[in-house]
Amino acid sequence: MAEKTKAPTADENVVVIGLGRFGGQVAESLTRLGHEVLGVDEDTKLVQQWSDRLTHVVQADATDEDVLRQIGISEFGRAVVGIGTDIEASVLTVLALTEVGVHDIWAKAISAKHGKILRSVGAHHVIYPEATMGERVAHLITSRMLDFIELDDDFAIAKTRAPRDAVGRTLADVGLRTRYGVTVVGVKAQGADLVYATPETVVPRNAVLIVAGTTEQVQRFAAAT
Repeated sequence: MAEKTKAPTADENVVVIGLGRFGGQVAESLTRLGHEVLGVDEDTKLVQQWSDRLTHVVQADATDEDVLRQIGISEFGRAVVGIGTDIEASVLTVLALTEVGVHDIWAKAISAKHGKILRSVGAHHVIYPEATMGERVAHLITSRMLDFIELDDDFAIAKTRAPRDAVGRTLADVGLRTRYGVTVVGVKAQGADLVYATPETVVPRNAVLIVAGTTEQVQRFAAAT
């Protein structure tokens, strides 16, 4: 076990265990957002690969509770387990994190059964990246949406083109909420920055709208654009 440097102790910082494609991307994104990130992986090559890109990197067996205590994981408030294909290691890592007292654990799952096990041993949030991406792509392929994100409780946010009959009119005048049930969150004119929408916002030609509503409402609105 070789530690690059001492792990950060602030509760708002994050430990990411498993620096493969998913874990590495999460760790890098958190770093860009200004968080200090401790990356942990057993693979020497991955540790070396990320040593200059993350705040701290440790080569360690995250399934071992004693090892986690030695590298200071108990001082972290949040952890992301990016291990996916090795289900046993994924489950044992979540269990070990629970035992050392991490109170907010996010874990990647590759199946519903895997996710159920992760929750049973202490994961607070289970992520299904492959399923989420697959559903998102399916929505984009079968609709006129430019981008789509489905959140919990059948709520979605989408990027769509503005309907032709909305061009040159205010959002209040167009009445998209009354007609489709969606709320326009933002409006982006071609070549301009996104602006937050108000009832008085005029929809320019070739505009892109950011809309929110139930998945069904968003889909119905996108079909009309």
